[in-house]
Amino acid sequence: MKVGFLGTGLMGKPLVQRLLTAKIPVIAYNRTASKLDELKTAGVEVVDSPESAIANSDCIILMLTNASAIEQVLLSDRAKIQLKGRTIIQMGTISPQESQEIEKQVIAAGGEYLEAPVLGSIPEAETGKLIVMVGGTSEQFVKWSNLLKNFGSEPRLIGAVGTAAAVKLALNQLIASLTTAFALSLSLVEKQGVEVETFMEILRQSALYAPTFDKKLKRMLERDFTKPNFPTKHLLKDTNLFLNQAQSNNLNTNSLEGVRQILEIAQQMGLADADYSALFNAVNP
Repeated sequence: MKVGFLGTGLMGKPLVQRLLTAKIPVIAYNRTASKLDELKTAGVEVVDSPESAIANSDCIILMLTNASAIEQVLLSDRAKIQLKGRTIIQMGTISPQESQEIEKQVIAAGGEYLEAPVLGSIPEAETGKLIVMVGGTSEQFVKWSNLLKNFGSEPRLIGAVGTAAAVKLALNQLIASLTTAFALSLSLVEKQGVEVETFMEILRQSALYAPTFDKKLKRMLERDFTKPNFPTKHLLKDTNLFLNQAQSNNLNTNSLEGVRQILEIAQQMGLADADYSALFNAVNP
């Protein structure tokens, strides 16, 4: 089996490397061709068009920025022709409706589609410890589980296409909300002259603690948001997706609207490509 891989950015690159480690042949395309150089050296077959990757693969994995990018790369007139008889596994973060619409177009072109978004960032991607959530049929899950186990040891079938996308958005909403809340509390104790470690010791002993707080603590204290595992602009994108989805379900999103404003301020501060913990600078300039 040869796997086509469309999108070799921050998360796509380590996923391709996982496939190489498993000795699975990969043919890759990326809109920014320079991001393929290291993978080409490692043995990946590199092509200059998505349709070429699709035509020469049995299964195509997508790790693209958003649904618009998927439309451009996978669903152009030239690429659609190549989808017949092929399986598309969509692993990026998009909305349930977007995923279902892509599924319709892939099926109409004669292909199969399932979604498999992941929770975790670059370190987990590199070590195969992502949490893989699958939206599709039970038959598809059985067929593709072994491939997905290269990314996370226990892929989980959530339900039909759209359900895994919904869970992924729900989890990313927690990333945004928890990180913003922690940044605000950390900022207050700092401003009031409290020893940060005293605050953290109490927090770690409580039911309020989440491991992500310690993961982001050093970055916030040092205001070092370089080498991002997940950029601010992507968390803002996912927050907007969640807001749209929640509002369409008549949920009160007032609290998250404030979080979005913080992320927008961070982006306006020139921190779009920085690690999302940079929202600390928006909370505490």
